[in-house]
Amino acid sequence: MMYLSHRMATILHTIQIISAVALIALVLMNRSSNEGGSAFGESSFMHTRRGAERFLFGLTVVIAITFAATSIAVIALA
Repeated sequence: MMYLSHRMATILHTIQIISAVALIALVLMNRSSNEGGSAFGESSFMHTRRGAERFLFGLTVVIAITFAATSIAVIALA
């Protein structure tokens, strides 16, 4: 049983590290596609996502949920 718990923790840590790196990359990609217009007073309230931008946003949400779930699972195993 101890071996299974150690192996599960190793797998969860690996998934957590991969999802953290992917999340950082996706957030930076989402940020750069916004072109910084809102930083100069341009309102992005009515901005709608289309195409690749929508896919990147959805993928970012999925990876963020994966990262949060693995973090909670690691805490639960500790």
